Amino acid sequence: MAEMPRMRENYEQEVTTALQEKFAFSSSMQIPKPVKVVINMGLGKAPTNPKILENAVAELETITGQKAVKTKARKSISNFKLREGMHIGARVTLRDARMWEFLDRFINVALPRIRDFRGVSTRLSGKGDFTLGLKDQLIFPEIDYDKVDEARGMNITIVTTAKNDEEGRELLRLLGMPFRR
Repeated sequence: MAEMPRMRENYEQEVTTALQEKFAFSSSMQIPKPVKVVINMGLGKAPTNPKILENAVAELETITGQKAVKTKARKSISNFKLREGMHIGARVTLRDARMWEFLDRFINVALPRIRDFRGVSTRLSGKGDFTLGLKDQLIFPEIDYDKVDEARGMNITIVTTAKNDEEGRELLRLLGMPFRR
């Protein structure tokens, strides 16, 4: 059997007990936990230059270690020369062991590499989920600086089972997410 990811071990040993004490859950099934991490890259120039999309997909696969899915436009928008069904982005959904490994690398390695980093926003979705927008992919150590043609932003969404923002924020704080003060 594969070794348990370090962050999941920390979650099961320390975070669950801290959450249980703080919120006085009657059942261990009420304790919030991360369900999945979705990394999404929207590429506005992709319809005119398909090479951008291929590079973005390759970078997402390098960062996550999982195959990326090309996303299509849902409807046509003539002002942007966009037709329904055109490829305009890429997305990866991580669950289980890959999710835990990515969260560990993201919180402990990638976030501190952001220039002038002062912490992430404490705002959550209202249902305990957290989304963070990044300006470029170079904060991930897996990306080779010399092979990057341009900086591409991405959104990283951490979906949790938390019932509200307070539970979700506390879960992420205990996992090591560096929130602003």
